[in-house]
Amino acid sequence: MNKQQVKERIEKLRQEINHHRYLYHVLDKQEISDAALDSLKHELDELERKFPELITPDSPTQRVGGKPLDEFKKVQHKLPMLSLTDAFLFKEIQEWETRNKKLLPLETKLDYYAELKIDGLAVALIYKKGILWKGATRGDGKIGEDVTENLKTIEAIPLRVNLENFSQSIQKKVAEELEVRGEIFMKKADFDQLNEIQEKNKQPKFANPRNAAAGSIRQLDPKITASRKLSFMAYSLVTDLGQKTHQESHELLEALGFRAGTNLNQYCPDLQAVEKYHSEVNKKRNSLPFWIDGIVININDQQTFGRLGVVGKAPRGAIAYKYPAEQATTVVEDIQVQVGRTGALTPVAHLKPVRVAGSTVARATLHNEDEIKRLDVRIGDTVIIQKAGDIIPDVVKVLSKLRTGKEKKFKMPVTCPICGSKVIRRTGEVAYYCSNKNCFAIQKEKIYHFVSKKAFDIEGLGPKIIDQLLENNLIKDVSDIFSFTASDLEPLERFAEKSAANIIEAVEKAKKITLARFIYALGIRHVGEETAIDLANHFRTISRLQKASFDDLNKIYEIGEVVARSISDFFRDNRNLQLIARLLNQGIKIKEPEVRKKTAASGKAFVVTGTLPSLSREEAKTKIREAGGKAASSVSPSTDFVIAGDNPGSKYEKAKKLGVKIISEKELLNLLK
Repeated sequence: MNKQQVKERIEKLRQEINHHRYLYHVLDKQEISDAALDSLKHELDELERKFPELITPDSPTQRVGGKPLDEFKKVQHKLPMLSLTDAFLFKEIQEWETRNKKLLPLETKLDYYAELKIDGLAVALIYKKGILWKGATRGDGKIGEDVTENLKTIEAIPLRVNLENFSQSIQKKVAEELEVRGEIFMKKADFDQLNEIQEKNKQPKFANPRNAAAGSIRQLDPKITASRKLSFMAYSLVTDLGQKTHQESHELLEALGFRAGTNLNQYCPDLQAVEKYHSEVNKKRNSLPFWIDGIVININDQQTFGRLGVVGKAPRGAIAYKYPAEQATTVVEDIQVQVGRTGALTPVAHLKPVRVAGSTVARATLHNEDEIKRLDVRIGDTVIIQKAGDIIPDVVKVLSKLRTGKEKKFKMPVTCPICGSKVIRRTGEVAYYCSNKNCFAIQKEKIYHFVSKKAFDIEGLGPKIIDQLLENNLIKDVSDIFSFTASDLEPLERFAEKSAANIIEAVEKAKKITLARFIYALGIRHVGEETAIDLANHFRTISRLQKASFDDLNKIYEIGEVVARSISDFFRDNRNLQLIARLLNQGIKIKEPEVRKKTAASGKAFVVTGTLPSLSREEAKTKIREAGGKAASSVSPSTDFVIAGDNPGSKYEKAKKLGVKIISEKELLNLLK
């Protein structure tokens, strides 16, 4: 982008961020997720860093919060309540340290105090003569809202501070005035209970705990606030009581009677210790009773912290090291069509690369033309994308207010982008298909699928190698994979004698395969991994499955009419039967499923989420199936168990909402015995 384009982008971002900040901070409403808003702010911050001459005093990066509500009295903060700069990568933390070191004397040694970043609402508490005198929200950082009576209803906030173990000089200081800052938040269990009450009373549910905390603390009737079961965690001792470090501040806060997280926070002598703490907290954060979205890193020495001062809205001496969000914002640079193994045309958004859920994303599926129309997504749009685990990202919302007028609407092609054949739309379906069954793209995708991990799992035979084999006419369909030799491969680019031999060895090893994997590898439309297992267990041989009628298939539990028709059509097609015959003639040995003994898992539906201590997700699913259970990919009312590891995400929350039993890996293994 040239400077003029950057200027226009900055103006659009500021307007959009201000709109959502006003909704959230003033009206307690929310249109987009916190993660998406953070992503917009992060982009704006980066652009302003590259073009500092474009920074203006009214930019969202130069202020903290929103306008106070008129219903509350205004309170001026003696010291501004600042916000924090966000970082998502360790590299950004290292860059933050480097910037700080440049501003400090060479001999300065930096150490850190890291604490949990609770997802709540920041408040300032003022005590006079040791008794709570006034409490205020952050507001715009300089002027907040007087919510004292509401704060008094929160039991985690002491009405009188504890001074028994302090010296006379400290008691005198506290008697004059004591200021403590911290986070108002709602525990997970209380948040769930509140939303149940909202639902029962036919009132809108709260989007997240921070929204619930903000809405609760801004109630005009303190009785309503008291009913919301809010909590408080102190993070800053503003008054000078002789503390030399940030760690000492937390220890003093706890001695005064505040919860300050000293059992959860950690002193870190260097950034390596910070990174380790960040990783350890990430593993256990889902087991915490409250939500966190990262950690806060503070330069521990108070004098050094003060010397560094403030830049824009944030102190230089502290930074928020956030966990990867499942949502982010980016720009759709193009929309291209991809042809799958069934011939279906899938529009794919090519994105300006952005980090989401821990990885860099450059593409997102748009599913079909109807979805594009529903979202009204155009080339050039700024969009919110969502990614959960290893699933391909989705575009979930278009931020239409950021449009410049140069965006282009997408039209589905009338001919296949690969072979030029006519594109058709089948009755009752949303997808478009290439009408040419021999389309090169379809054949290529079928081969990719055939050798994939859940099918024949041929190690080393990835898309690039398959493309080479196709381009050199060594294979035309999947049966040819078992006929080429090492000498066929050696002349190809990137192949040597050893690598060619390894491929041939992997192909030979793959000739022994279970019936379920073989069925899945055939790429029958609507037949996924679980359906392939159901078919294998029911028919036990490929011969019996080939002879099955539509009625035979339709009677199988969990196989509906559409899937039964697709399977029946596949095995009525002579070309498919000839392919299976060629595969068997190439020496493929299909192993029948073992007769299963009944276990506690038999017939039960399981969903695996998060990182398990000793099993990979695929290993866990295999064990479940071997014990007669079903390994599903999504949580529904028919799910019997959810096995939760570290960082389980949305499936864990949905299971709790639906009342599905959540178990550990250890409990799963006991069930499978």
